[in-house]
Amino acid sequence: MRKQLKAAIGSCGFECQGEFDARVLTVLPEVRAMCAEDRCHEYNKNWSCPPACGTLEQFAELFTHYSCGIAFQTVAQLEDSFDIETMFEAKKLHETRFYDLVRKTGALNADLLLLSAGSCKLCKVCGFPDEACSFPELMRPSMESTGILVNDVCAAASVPYNHGADTISYTSCVLFNEEEPAWDKVVQVCAQ
Repeated sequence: MRKQLKAAIGSCGFECQGEFDARVLTVLPEVRAMCAEDRCHEYNKNWSCPPACGTLEQFAELFTHYSCGIAFQTVAQLEDSFDIETMFEAKKLHETRFYDLVRKTGALNADLLLLSAGSCKLCKVCGFPDEACSFPELMRPSMESTGILVNDVCAAASVPYNHGADTISYTSCVLFNEEEPAWDKVVQVCAQ
């Protein structure tokens, strides 16, 4: 699974990726509290955001079912720290790549959990709470909405959170379980 996921991530054009042990994920109430401050104006307005996306307890339980993760990023060079246009272009590019990856990994028929960077933008206006999600097969919660601190995932994956002056990066991740390595199976058989 790892090899297939890394290849799929690479084929979508992400500039950076790194593996991490998913068992280190910690759900932090203070990260969810940042969502509640509504700085992105999506809190309680989007199916992929709190409170609609689920509780921290639900995510903490869900994360216990995964052993491996891969963080991946879109990284862009800015003209300067006020280059808002490039920031928005990079975010849109990351979203396009992310949903391309969701489609590609859907064909793998595997138990995967993909977490996005920011709220879902598949619809111009989310139907929450009055209408069901228009794209439930594609919509994914953000890392932050699950209570994960993105910087912690980057550190665990040995991926820079900040790629230097005048850069912007958008980070997402995929969680999965790796099958037992073939060598372990051979050792178990020989030990009997």
